[in-house]
Amino acid sequence: MKNICFLNSIKFWGGGEKLHLENAIEFNRKKYKVVVASNPNSILWEKCFTNNIELTPVRVGNISFLNLYKLLRFAFYLRVSKIDTIVFSSSQDLKFGAIAAKIAGVERVVYLRGLASPIRANFLNRFIFKSCLTHIIASSNETKRQILTYLDSYIPNEKVYTIYHGVELNENLTEKLDIITNNSKGIVLGNAGRLIKQKRQSDLIKIANKLKESGLEFTLFIAGEGECRYELEEEIAKYKLNDYVKLLSFVSDMSAFMSSIDIFLQTSESEGFGFVLVEAMMKSKPVLAYNVSSNPEIIEDGKSGYLIEFENTDSFADKLAILISDHKLREAIGKEGLRRVKEKFILLDRINEFESYLLKKD
Repeated sequence: MKNICFLNSIKFWGGGEKLHLENAIEFNRKKYKVVVASNPNSILWEKCFTNNIELTPVRVGNISFLNLYKLLRFAFYLRVSKIDTIVFSSSQDLKFGAIAAKIAGVERVVYLRGLASPIRANFLNRFIFKSCLTHIIASSNETKRQILTYLDSYIPNEKVYTIYHGVELNENLTEKLDIITNNSKGIVLGNAGRLIKQKRQSDLIKIANKLKESGLEFTLFIAGEGECRYELEEEIAKYKLNDYVKLLSFVSDMSAFMSSIDIFLQTSESEGFGFVLVEAMMKSKPVLAYNVSSNPEIIEDGKSGYLIEFENTDSFADKLAILISDHKLREAIGKEGLRRVKEKFILLDRINEFESYLLKKD
């Protein structure tokens, strides 16, 4: 393995794009020849340019795999560049990149799957997963289980390998966000993520109302943007929680956000990998989340955080109230969370595991 292409054509910045950038930087440091194929108008392109990563422009849409000229042109690029390994993670890049790599005869065709949802066993997916992909890497065991839900008859279990995402260890509390320190009272609670139905921030409003009714002093900050913002604003007004719940916009400095809060809360109904939970645990913050998806692979219930029955906002509020009222318990759980991160979720360890897995057949 010498020449690696990371294909990511997504314009916006998310977990998949962050993962590609981190891998590209580390493999570049390991003296591999690395190129990132990306949209020139994307945030990933800008960040790769800043980090002196070689770039090649590519624009991929949902049906680009049907464009024979575009497929052959990219396959030609892979061949003349002697790319022996290609890595991608989005659905559109999967279809386009896998077929182009098959045409070009790329030795390792690697799909990083982050979504914990089943993949339909239609003809195209069966062809790609059975005949084009050489490596399928899931972000959690739950993600692996979902991949195999409909495709287990077409791909062997051992072809899907789990590698957790990692964080660059920075356990020190950094400078806090003024918008939080200047607008909070009591214990500071935090949540971060897109404001969409799947993240269920509306449950946080119900939980906050129960805490208010219990007479606890707290402030909840929800960081993110999305389609549910107006709905959440209405819920906050309905329960008269304007002094207790604050909606922030997108926060780029997650390290500062986590340093500014006391407890992190997550109410998502599913997560391929709860990266934001790991970010909070790295800062020794207790975390609470629903007992769904990959969360049990991250949180040791009662030790490094609490796992709550799905949709049980009463139980969520009860556990949270205990933490709010017990400083020593918060410290103990936060300490265990940091230990858990160091044990399983260090970025360089996970990238080394990724490299070893790809080299296994060499």
